[in-house]
Amino acid sequence: MEQHGLSERRACRLVGLARSTKRRALARRDDEPLRQRLCELARKRQRFGYRRLTALLRREGEAVNPKRIYRLYREEKLGLRRLRRQHSARRLSAAEKNLAERPNQRWALDFVSDTLATGQTFRVLTVIDEYTRESLAIEVDTSLPALRVVRVLQQLSEGRGRPEEIRVDHGPEFVSRVMGAWCEQRNILLRFIDPGKPMQNGYVESFNGRFRDECLNANWFLSLAVHRQNPVSCETISADSLCSVSY
Repeated sequence: MEQHGLSERRACRLVGLARSTKRRALARRDDEPLRQRLCELARKRQRFGYRRLTALLRREGEAVNPKRIYRLYREEKLGLRRLRRQHSARRLSAAEKNLAERPNQRWALDFVSDTLATGQTFRVLTVIDEYTRESLAIEVDTSLPALRVVRVLQQLSEGRGRPEEIRVDHGPEFVSRVMGAWCEQRNILLRFIDPGKPMQNGYVESFNGRFRDECLNANWFLSLAVHRQNPVSCETISADSLCSVSY
């Protein structure tokens, strides 16, 4: 306006800008406390994106906008690199035909291993429902034989109902006669994946990846007794706790 000698009214009319917009002072907000809290949550929840971090902040009482969180998320470079995988149409159609259509239609089981601070190895049995993507059980011990696996399944069946199918790999606990007899007595189909193809049990594999990133890798366990007394340090992760985001 000063260069061309125009009044504010004439300059705003030429560019089609409201005078109230031109006069509005930009409000500067202090993002530092929010930025620090966002980084703290991102360190604890390494697999959470900005949307789920926004949900956590809102649960804490912060009235935040997802676009504002996304801006801070990008500035702090909190996003994880994703590997792009190419899937053929044949693989996708076969996977879609195998989708569960109701709760308790198919459970998936798998094992995860880790080490205590003392160097002792322990195992974790994870059980999920493929339809609800819900973590049904996480059993932890230094040894989990077939009888222990059957006991966990029996407890789940009494409280939740029997599954129609159970999808597992060819681990010794799953191919044992104890497991086979328990499923046969209850009319449960024990479905094994093909050898060397873990992604045929992709739902529990995806869950185990998140479980390792957000729990096992993020905690230092002194002993199994300490973990059992303080289970909050390694909480059960499910689709519900992950803001209902599918795997």
